[in-house]
Amino acid sequence: MCIRDSRRPSSNSTSDMVSLNQISARAELERRRYQIEEALEEFVQKRLSQPDAPVMRLVSDILLGGGKRYRPVLSVLAYEACGGEDKEKAFNLALSGELIHTATLVHDDINDQSKLRRGKPTLHTTKSQSHAIIAGDYLFALGFGVGGHNDDRVVERIASTCGGIATGEILQMEHIGNLSTTPEDYYAIVDGKTARPFASACWGASIAAEAEQYADSMEVFGMELGRAFQLVDDLLDLTGDPKMGKPRGTDVHDGKMTLPIIHALTILPGSDYEHFTDVLTNFSDDRWGEFTELIEKSGSLHYSRQLIENHIERALNALEELPESRARTLMAELTKMSERRRS
Repeated sequence: MCIRDSRRPSSNSTSDMVSLNQISARAELERRRYQIEEALEEFVQKRLSQPDAPVMRLVSDILLGGGKRYRPVLSVLAYEACGGEDKEKAFNLALSGELIHTATLVHDDINDQSKLRRGKPTLHTTKSQSHAIIAGDYLFALGFGVGGHNDDRVVERIASTCGGIATGEILQMEHIGNLSTTPEDYYAIVDGKTARPFASACWGASIAAEAEQYADSMEVFGMELGRAFQLVDDLLDLTGDPKMGKPRGTDVHDGKMTLPIIHALTILPGSDYEHFTDVLTNFSDDRWGEFTELIEKSGSLHYSRQLIENHIERALNALEELPESRARTLMAELTKMSERRRS
């Protein structure tokens, strides 16, 4: 007769405990996301009673149009994980970042001539390009206004981050359809547009929490998470997930040089390389089968997934520099959830 040692949990019970912990963390993260939504709703309502109400009415649907709110939730959690206790300061920092992020989305949609954002018609299609430009500028101004309540170093960082976003956009436009784009070019674009805003939010949270000893770790954490986040987006564009609100192959149609494409151009030999360059140069929906066959053959999807895992691992390692807390645990879970978007 076999008697199980009651002092040691079975592998099944350990797995169940992990699952329960994950469920608990996800429930709390959803509650945090709801708090951000409430703060945005309150912010919008206050502005609707101000002289700038006509412009706020124009952008309110975009601001309140949903989304996972990864960035603002992460900003609040980073502030708490660094020991910050002033809720108003935490939310000011988070809302500043979300307003600026939304501004970049409005302008991005104009540049890309996107018809949908999160499954809804974009502003430049429902109104006009002029309306969308003004709306984006307005959101940038609001973001700086809210962010201006922070330490001068944080305000300066917000400004430099916006400069980096603009630089990343210009670099991306210069590399549209450029089959000579290198991985270094790619990361220069990604760091400016995506990774540095993540890093700035986390770094700024440590400064706002008066915990400069964690600033470098928060910088590394944000950069690595931001890089992983963009690589996941690249994969989603190729694997196609309608739930993400982004049609399959959008980047390929637009001529954007994402890392899986850059890697395939580097790896594919001879006739396969020639075939792939012809597909990219003369791409249409009819050639999607050729494209996917060659991208699979190159191993570029696997390569990109491995890079994502590496960036996530480095992000989690940087997070370990912070003292153990519930906020740190939630940041780790949010990091893992961002990777699972590729599933």
